[in-house]
Amino acid sequence: MVHMDILYTAGAVATGDGRNGHVQSTDGHIDTDVRVPRELGGAGGATNPEQLFAAGYAACFHSALQLVAGKAKLDVTDSEVVADVSIGANGVGGFGLAVQLEVALPALERAEAEKLVEQAHQVCPYSNATRGNVEVTLSVA
Repeated sequence: MVHMDILYTAGAVATGDGRNGHVQSTDGHIDTDVRVPRELGGAGGATNPEQLFAAGYAACFHSALQLVAGKAKLDVTDSEVVADVSIGANGVGGFGLAVQLEVALPALERAEAEKLVEQAHQVCPYSNATRGNVEVTLSVA
């Protein structure tokens, strides 16, 4: 395992009935109910862990994209990252996630955009955390 110099630690607490409970960040910025989505047989009507993961991955990947673009002096004006997080049975008695990231880079040529997305995928902490364990599909819009 690679040694990591910790720069920041985020904390959150889950209470209630797991996926039908409540989550709150220790700083209070997130304070919301979570519900099993209707598609999984739940009541819906609130966020869920997959949406929270998708939001975090999209923001983190967008930041990584801007970092590598800045170093390469490439224009990422009006860029956008859409993260879709799917959950399903993993075939061995548990559940797994799959992620699809669609990146819009309207100021760049397609080949340049694809190269930048691959570079961001090497830098992004979410990409590094999921690599080899979660199927992540990258595409340029």
